[in-house]
Amino acid sequence: MDKLRLAVLYGSRACEHDVSIISGLQAAEAAEKAGYQVERVYIDRQGRWQMGPALKDMGFYQAYDPAKVTRVLPLGEGEKLVLIKYPTSKRSLLAPGRQVAAVCDVAMPVLHGMNGEDGSLQGLLEMLDVPYTSAGVMGSAVGMDKIAMKLLFQGCGFPVLPGEWVDRDDWARDGQQVVERMEAHLSYPMYVKPANLGSSIGISRADDREGLCHALDVAAAYDRRILVEKGISDPKEVNCAVLGYAGQVRASILEMPMHWDKLLSFDDKYLRQSKGGKAGMASLARQIPAPIADALTQRIQELSCQVFRALDLKGVVRIDYILDGDTLYVNEVNTIPGSLAFYLWEPVGISFSSMIDIMVEDALKAHADEHKSVFSFDSTILQAQVRGAKGGTKGVKG
Repeated sequence: MDKLRLAVLYGSRACEHDVSIISGLQAAEAAEKAGYQVERVYIDRQGRWQMGPALKDMGFYQAYDPAKVTRVLPLGEGEKLVLIKYPTSKRSLLAPGRQVAAVCDVAMPVLHGMNGEDGSLQGLLEMLDVPYTSAGVMGSAVGMDKIAMKLLFQGCGFPVLPGEWVDRDDWARDGQQVVERMEAHLSYPMYVKPANLGSSIGISRADDREGLCHALDVAAAYDRRILVEKGISDPKEVNCAVLGYAGQVRASILEMPMHWDKLLSFDDKYLRQSKGGKAGMASLARQIPAPIADALTQRIQELSCQVFRALDLKGVVRIDYILDGDTLYVNEVNTIPGSLAFYLWEPVGISFSSMIDIMVEDALKAHADEHKSVFSFDSTILQAQVRGAKGGTKGVKG
């Protein structure tokens, strides 16, 4: 296929903002090697969309200066993402004299966490009628919310760790009752997690009541809803990536991250540089392939494809599992994984650039599929109103 113009979107108003910068720049470089015309679109911490050559330099983000880039706004025209320069005057954004900064065929969201990976950006792109490479609105939203995700997994019959969830207001109003409920249904150790964060931010292990109270305070600072799960004394983590769309999906080789502490922290995931100088999730010390039995490997790969289909995902995702001896639990889905999990495909012969090709092709397939659906329905409601059946809109029921 002819190479298209690709808008790589990264940054945004999220705790994982800096991680997204690393992943976004990695994806942009791989896309350029694949022959795409790439527009780097940085969304800053205030939600402002930026473009410009300065975005190629990692130093720009350490000494952020918006004067060095061009602020743009997204529009959708002709099934393309149109980025127009932010007006410097009060004239209408839709005035004939608007300045177009770029027109892109496909959007590639490389955002982690809220306001990007959670379905919000995907909803915007749907409204603009622009093809995009990540999971859709539903899969993104469920994949971001650990509570909704666990409930869906349970409904599908997938194995999950026992867990309970609590509202921040309930914790503030009656913490004693919350703690007693957790202790009645779960045993220590427990893991306490904000429902809508990734990269281990806000996650704590509690080994006793005092630790549980502290962990709930920490999680409540990051999110309104909190998940508490039964912990495992000596857990092992195994991850599998899945790539594709609809019925055409494939599972990657498996990895087993190497833990420095009882909990793989944000620093472990992103701040430890590998000997090869790699950044982001690609720098994490890991065993590839995961040192587990072939039968278990196959089971995880098959289950990963089932999870992918159940959430109606798209593009590349990473599904994380917990092993307690021979017992397997699905932990969570990362719908836009760190570094796009490219390092799990290279050992099976799919380069980062080839993975980008597959993601773009699937984005266009999904977009074409959406256009096969009916988006209009002819009715006589408005004609009845014009005829003065009841005047105004009173009497119209949904």
